[in-house]
Amino acid sequence: MEPQGSRLLGARELDIRIHRLAFQILENHPRADFVLVGIHRRGVPLARRIARVLESERPDIPVGTLDITFYHDDPRNLNVADSTGRTDIPFPTANRHVILVDDVLYTGRTIRAAIDGLLDIGRPSRIELAVLVDRGHRELPIQPDYCGLVRPTGPSEYLRVLLREQDGQDGLFVVQNKNDPV
Repeated sequence: MEPQGSRLLGARELDIRIHRLAFQILENHPRADFVLVGIHRRGVPLARRIARVLESERPDIPVGTLDITFYHDDPRNLNVADSTGRTDIPFPTANRHVILVDDVLYTGRTIRAAIDGLLDIGRPSRIELAVLVDRGHRELPIQPDYCGLVRPTGPSEYLRVLLREQDGQDGLFVVQNKNDPV
């Protein structure tokens, strides 16, 4: 079922944006060793897709997953039942170049939590950020290094990314209520 709202990108356009992200990363790192870490929920399949796009140029790019449930800065909003996954980083991150991957960048608080979680595992030599969509309205001084689409939103608008791995279809929608059914 599609969310209530208007479609910004269909499956084909979303795939093009993912390819754009992958090639931006490759352009900046033609020979450098890096790893991808997807932030649960939708950052995980995005990181895996980016790695698949780059397979012909860079086979075996390590991909890890990061659950930031316990790193959020507002404990009043913490609901352990909403925990979306588990951290699985089967490679050392210390002294590595880590590219965090997420679907939507908004206030920057999720990325701050992800950095905290990553630093608890090891101290990377560098951390970069790849996001599918940057919707603006930052509360923290965090900017993406790689971005598939910049789409500023109004105060009552939300962006909903659907990915076939989790939602059965690909798409990007503007919705008026962040709790609209998916």
